[in-house]
Amino acid sequence: MDNINELAKVENEYGADEIQVLEGLEAVRKRPGMYIGSTGEQGLHHLVYEIVDNAIDEALAGYCTKIEVSILPGDIIKVKDNGRGIPVGINKKMGLPAVTVVFTVLHAGGKFGGGGYKVSGGLHGVGASVVNALSEYLEVKVCDGKDIYFQRYERGKIMNDLEVIGHGTEKGTEVTFKPDPVMFTDTTVYKYEILEKRLREQAFLNAGVRIELRDERDPENIISNEYCYEGGVKSFVNFIREKKSKTKEINPLHDEVIYFEAENEDQTMSVEIAMQYTDAITSDVRSFANNIHTIDGGTHEEGFRRSLTKVMNDYGRRFNKLKEKDSDLKYSDYEEGLFAIISVKLTEAEFEGQTKAKLGNTEVRSMVYKLIKDKLSQYLEENPAIGKIIFDKAMMSFTARIAAQRARENVRRKSALDGARLPGKLADCQSKDSSETEIYIVEGDSAGGSAKEGRDRKIQAILPLWGKMLNVEKVREDKVYGNDKLTPVILALGTGIKDDFDISKLRYDKVIIMADADVDGSHIRTLLLTFFFRFMRPLIEEGHVYIAQPPLYRITKGKKHKYAFSDQERDAMLAEIEGKTEIQRYKGLGEMDPEQLWETTMNPKTRTMLRVELHDAEQADETFSMLMGEKVEPRRDFIEQNARFVENLDI
Repeated sequence: MDNINELAKVENEYGADEIQVLEGLEAVRKRPGMYIGSTGEQGLHHLVYEIVDNAIDEALAGYCTKIEVSILPGDIIKVKDNGRGIPVGINKKMGLPAVTVVFTVLHAGGKFGGGGYKVSGGLHGVGASVVNALSEYLEVKVCDGKDIYFQRYERGKIMNDLEVIGHGTEKGTEVTFKPDPVMFTDTTVYKYEILEKRLREQAFLNAGVRIELRDERDPENIISNEYCYEGGVKSFVNFIREKKSKTKEINPLHDEVIYFEAENEDQTMSVEIAMQYTDAITSDVRSFANNIHTIDGGTHEEGFRRSLTKVMNDYGRRFNKLKEKDSDLKYSDYEEGLFAIISVKLTEAEFEGQTKAKLGNTEVRSMVYKLIKDKLSQYLEENPAIGKIIFDKAMMSFTARIAAQRARENVRRKSALDGARLPGKLADCQSKDSSETEIYIVEGDSAGGSAKEGRDRKIQAILPLWGKMLNVEKVREDKVYGNDKLTPVILALGTGIKDDFDISKLRYDKVIIMADADVDGSHIRTLLLTFFFRFMRPLIEEGHVYIAQPPLYRITKGKKHKYAFSDQERDAMLAEIEGKTEIQRYKGLGEMDPEQLWETTMNPKTRTMLRVELHDAEQADETFSMLMGEKVEPRRDFIEQNARFVENLDI
């Protein structure tokens, strides 16, 4: 493949009549969530992606080499590309300039009917008009190599006829828009790091395309970054591996990133795969379809998984590493330590769901399968030493998986013999209605004693933890089963872990971590959250995990007392109180008597709790890897920059 993907280069002209009109624009402002997912922070940033996607489409078609994205003062966005420019001729069906149709009519774009584009990543022509509809204003400039055209819209409505405002030899499109605060009531402030992540991703997936991001909101501190990766998805694999290596030691098992590509005969579909094995016990395999991150996978991932497993099992048998009596290894064994990018581009991408999280095209599965089967088999023949390294790594994973299976069965057998036993230290609640019950996982026996006495016995269960807890960031699954600190948690919650996890068996609606408000307590919270994230992630995803917020101070005047949860709150209370006061600084939960613990931390009517929410699984993954990884420096930097975040760990 050339640097700019030649797959999508189209012979016929991208003209006004290639813009097809499917339906009107009225619905967008009434139901914006249908088109951009939400009107929160995610939807706000999605507006930028839609305009950038149009520029990327020009790059895929072979006509655009540079895209500039700027955040201007007032959180106004400007996206400029050096493509052909949106057509300005009159669209016969609508009797309007094509560029006007693109920005004012839903489902109008050059992405239908085999015309302007063969491959497209946007919302099938929805993108530009949706951005326009949800913007306070939007301005478009088109340079066609001779003239510069301009049009302005406000909340989707045309404010002036398309007019020529100048002349020049440049080609391209410039779109400037301000999100409408009437629609985006949560925030209209853009986060540089969110845009940076997405734009860097686009540069990796489209080798040779140059994307620049500028933040000009502070004239005295303009931030600018440019992304261009000639290595494409191979560079992407190196990037994600090196990023993970910043928090824990990860070494590649072979120097070169393995890379395969293929294109079908009629040039309507292409596949790129880059992969590298490391000594890590975790993996990072990401798939993309038409530059969109398919976080829920789909047919391209299925083809990759099946083929990788088949090729490696065949390799094992051919070289007698798997005997006749041995069972085949599973994909999970071959996935351990793997960093990979699967990128497919196709004319008619079929996504499941509005958010395009999963690819559905069946023909992609067979194409990816054949590519891996043919090319990886050949690669292993030519590089037997690397084949041996990969297979030996998978055998280590297989051995650990079998050990975990035995440990799991041992736990199940003991549970059955003990009558579905519960941990001895668990003080269970009386209610069997899991929708109203909650469990406090409490650090230390003394705090556990106060919590047991002070709780509402009907709905609140208490599980004390003691001693040093296992850091699951550094161990395989087999070490978790039978661990005397984590087994009580697994048994109490009742869901099982990893592949056995079943949310329907959860015995408590709220799982509340209650630890001291100090460094040790923060560490225990992080260890527990890391365990939930790695082994019981749906607990977090479905909003069952909470962090209790015990007070730091008790301020007493006479017979009255108040509680302060921070130094600032303490100072504010003292400023309001006249006369002599007594201040008690709680060093730990164990210093509170049952009544105080109930009043401040456990009473559902008066307590303050933080629900742990998983806004971005990838970001959370990086955070946990850093907080629990081997390297001290990044953890120290993170804690200094995010002291409150670490204290609360709102993911």
